[in-house]
Amino acid sequence: MEPIIKDSERNMKEALSHLSDELKKIRTGRASTSLVEDIKVSYYGSYMLMKEVATLSAPEPGLIQIKPFDRNSIADIELAIRNSDLGLSPINDGTFVRLNLPPLTEERRIEFVRQAKKIGESAKIALRTVRGESWDKIQKMVKDGSLTEDDKYGGEKKLNELIDKMNSEADKIVAEKEKEIMSL
Repeated sequence: MEPIIKDSERNMKEALSHLSDELKKIRTGRASTSLVEDIKVSYYGSYMLMKEVATLSAPEPGLIQIKPFDRNSIADIELAIRNSDLGLSPINDGTFVRLNLPPLTEERRIEFVRQAKKIGESAKIALRTVRGESWDKIQKMVKDGSLTEDDKYGGEKKLNELIDKMNSEADKIVAEKEKEIMSL
């Protein structure tokens, strides 16, 4: 039963890591290269991530600067940003692509908080799915006779403690992002 619990914990930690990665893509009051690093850019007939074709930096709180490794790809980078759902207009000066991030309105901040909470809820669903799969494995082991009823209830208790811990961690991650979004 212990391998099942450890496997569950590892999968739940992966879900929390994914939650953190997804929340990085939500815009806050200051510029962050994580907004654009995973945008797919058409690069000589294949698609690559922005972070693989350019150097990304945020030299000012309201500016993201993108310097392509290959100057010929600057138009492709510009097009990829325009086609993304960021709603930003890139400025191409021949060497860099600059993205000026306008200050967020209160309405926009609230919208981003809603988006963060939705992503957080998806992570909690993933956590519950992992718990459910582990619980099914434990019940199957009881039916097979490799676990006793007492072990089953001990496993259930451990799974419940684990899911409670991971849910509170997910809530904490979302609350931190919410605080970051709402801060001016």
